Amino acid sequence: MKPNAGSSPSPSKTPDLIPSEPPKPFDPKRVYSALVFVPLFYLLTRHLPPIFFFILITVVSCLAMWEFYSLTFVDEHHRQPSLVGLFCGGIILVSLQWPALMGFQTTCITILAVLIAYQVWMAPSPSFGNIPMLLFGVFYISLTFGHFLRIRTLPDGPFLIFFVLLVTWGGDAAAYFVGRGFGSRPLAPILSPKKTIEGLVGGVIGATLIAWMASLWFLPTFTVADCVILGIALTLLGTVGDLSESAFKRQAGAKDSGSLIPGHGGFLDRIDSLLLTVPTFYYYMVVIKDSTALS
Repeated sequence: MKPNAGSSPSPSKTPDLIPSEPPKPFDPKRVYSALVFVPLFYLLTRHLPPIFFFILITVVSCLAMWEFYSLTFVDEHHRQPSLVGLFCGGIILVSLQWPALMGFQTTCITILAVLIAYQVWMAPSPSFGNIPMLLFGVFYISLTFGHFLRIRTLPDGPFLIFFVLLVTWGGDAAAYFVGRGFGSRPLAPILSPKKTIEGLVGGVIGATLIAWMASLWFLPTFTVADCVILGIALTLLGTVGDLSESAFKRQAGAKDSGSLIPGHGGFLDRIDSLLLTVPTFYYYMVVIKDSTALS
């Protein structure tokens, strides 16, 4: 029997699943990088004078900002404005390390003066179109990542730094493995096709458990409620930070922000999830935890 005119066979509906991929081969460079970085970071954070930790944060911030500007400024004149952005990022970091030297108002006025002076006297084009993106890079990376400097000044500062790193990166790792093993519903298919809702749930659970274990290990002042709140908040914000960087890379047509870290890509790839979790954790400590301690 012929089908009715104008009719067509109805396609079978299949669920929108994440296609399975063969596992990537193990890259030993990832382990070698961690073996070098982790002891160095522990030494700089826990045992050496604060100036060494400031140098570390400044170097990482500048490298990540350079990668960000390389993604956003695609013309041949990107080096000069990128260097100006790095200089302004350094001003932000100095103000975070030594707030008595440069207050917030002085810092903002200085950065604006530097950007305007560059655009008027040094830029190859008289247009002020680069200033918004330069400012965005300064605040998106240096200001947010620079809150590590403020966390270190708090009581038990080094241990707080270890906590936010463990919870953020541990939740990210849990989300990756749960999503890879059980994920079927995409979280943000356009920006990051491999992220799944199941992975996000696994990341929240994993981060909460890591926060609780860290509180038992080296932060006894943290309650179970603190661990639950921070596990949820840091995982969600870390995911937003990761997706934001994915949007910049997708717009630039790049897979990684750089290749400076063997086996891991660029510095911005490694710190993208921290750009929202670090300042959030700092203000949680100084606003919520301090007010709780005083009540």
